Amino acid sequence: MDLTGKIIAVLPASSGVSARTGNSWMSQDYVIEVPGQYPRKCLFRIFGEDRIKQFNIQPGEDLTVQFDIDAHEYNGRWFNDIRAFNIIRGGVVPPVAGAAPVAGAAPFPPQPAAAEAPQSSAAPFPPAQEPAGEGSADDLPF
Repeated sequence: MDLTGKIIAVLPASSGVSARTGNSWMSQDYVIEVPGQYPRKCLFRIFGEDRIKQFNIQPGEDLTVQFDIDAHEYNGRWFNDIRAFNIIRGGVVPPVAGAAPVAGAAPFPPQPAAAEAPQSSAAPFPPAQEPAGEGSADDLPF
């Protein structure tokens, strides 16, 4: 999934040591605001010190964030995890054949007006039926 917008918050990095493997880890959360009539905000996470340094995200940047969403259960409650796997600077995503448009991206090119569209010989609806006289089996008011 992709979101294009402006980074409005860079939260402090978290780090620790895995109890299971003993390896150290680091993650950092960011908030992106997607423009529109009703702007939306989304918190996403980058996992791994190398990726955090590679992406070097700063507040106020316009970016496209490519991410995966996953959910996990902890003590009977469910939580969403939105992890970014790629960041594209400038907020422009290269087009992918058959992909849905990116939120906040430029709209599709304008379509030709109906007057310019070729006319087909088949009408979209059958011709209107003449109302039957009184006493017909169809006594609906419309």
